[in-house]
Amino acid sequence: MSKNYNSVLTPSTIIIFISAYFLVLIGISYFTSKNANNDSYFLGNKSSPWYLVAFGMIGDSLSGVTFISLPGTVGSSQFSYMQLVLGYLLGYFVIAKVLLPIYYKLNLTSIYSYLDERFGLYSQKTGSFFFLISRIIGASLRLYLTAGVIQLFVFDSLGVPFSITVSFIIILMLLYTYKGGIKTLIWTDTFQSALLLLGVILSIMAITSDLNMGFTDIFNSIKNSNYSQVFFFEWREKSFFPKQFLSGAFVAIVMTGLDQNMMQKNLSCKSLFDAQKNIYWFSVVLVVVNIFFVSLGALLYIYAEAKGISLPINSINGKIMTDKIFPMIALGHLGAFAAVVFIVGLTAATFSSADSVLTTLTTSFCIDFLNLDKQEKLTEKQKTTRRQLVHIGFAIVLLITILICKNINQDSVIDSIFTVAAYTYGPLLGLFTFGLFTKTKINDKFVPIVCALPPVICFVLHENASNWFYGYKFGYELLIINGLLTFAGLYLIRKK
Repeated sequence: MSKNYNSVLTPSTIIIFISAYFLVLIGISYFTSKNANNDSYFLGNKSSPWYLVAFGMIGDSLSGVTFISLPGTVGSSQFSYMQLVLGYLLGYFVIAKVLLPIYYKLNLTSIYSYLDERFGLYSQKTGSFFFLISRIIGASLRLYLTAGVIQLFVFDSLGVPFSITVSFIIILMLLYTYKGGIKTLIWTDTFQSALLLLGVILSIMAITSDLNMGFTDIFNSIKNSNYSQVFFFEWREKSFFPKQFLSGAFVAIVMTGLDQNMMQKNLSCKSLFDAQKNIYWFSVVLVVVNIFFVSLGALLYIYAEAKGISLPINSINGKIMTDKIFPMIALGHLGAFAAVVFIVGLTAATFSSADSVLTTLTTSFCIDFLNLDKQEKLTEKQKTTRRQLVHIGFAIVLLITILICKNINQDSVIDSIFTVAAYTYGPLLGLFTFGLFTKTKINDKFVPIVCALPPVICFVLHENASNWFYGYKFGYELLIINGLLTFAGLYLIRKK
């Protein structure tokens, strides 16, 4: 184990807790996947209770990245992340009132089938391709971050290579998602979301207890600290409120409403009305939960200052390694209880988002590329076999991508995920917006080219913005620009 990161828990103790956690997940999988078929795997037999879907989506949205990375970013960006979160509310309203009615009306399994009906087969496959790329990279970054923490505090001391650690984690994910799919995930996500929320709340309690703080002290300490500013109005900066708020709305629309991973669970609800209730409640609870996370971030820095703890520094670029702050304090300074809470919360946060990705990547590929739902000549058993092979294939793809991520030096993974989203979800935003708000037909075969160009243009803009636009820095609003460029490109290939 690295001498800079010591844990109050022994590696064997951590392994015991993680193993017990997985035994519970496998037990849930066993009972929920009985008599499961392809309909159970893809849409949970359209019988998922909306309140379980809403609660389970909390863990799926937050993931291990939020659990580890978000608190650390408070040191440099304060509570500016909440500007983005407030924008989510507008985005989720659009999802509930505009997108969900269309998905239910068309009775979709893959939401990208809409693009086939509206434009044609090339559009469907292009939309699905960008989703696959987005989720593979996003899920890999999330798993890389959390697997890295487990590696640092457990397997490094045992001499186990990182590649073996990640392989083991993915095999465990396969064990409880392989058969039941969405039907299983609805229940495992509910369990994992509960543990994730418990993890952040108990972590706050552990810090404040060690600092002898009451509720009033907590509020005043955060309010009077250098970390609690929410709104920022310097137009050149990434944190400028209007662009953060609008970016939040569009991030919610594309990363939930145009994302098969999130919508597949919504489509498993019994009715449109249930799915809409799910989105409304989920959006409100998500704001509250993010307040807990940024508050935890402020308390981590307050705790480090009070105890004279040196923050971890990247030896290459000299910057604070914000993703290491929460693990370092929770596992090394707050005692055994806080360490156990952190491990359980981290494990729940990681697998509540990562496990569903395998299922939804499989669904999108099977429906949008293999047309498995239309293969009438295949028996149910043959369809199941193909689906399971695709499921395993994506597990291998995730493993390879995570190992690539390990070689990319990055101090804040949460920024990387939103940056990737700005490039990869932009074409989806343009495609769906053009389809929903115009009646124009397009030359479908040119769609792949039209959707490939905007991300390249946005990358050039991002790299040169400060020189070209008087010091202006692009943030997540690149997503909106990407979508607008795609929309304009689709207009150029319209049928006259």
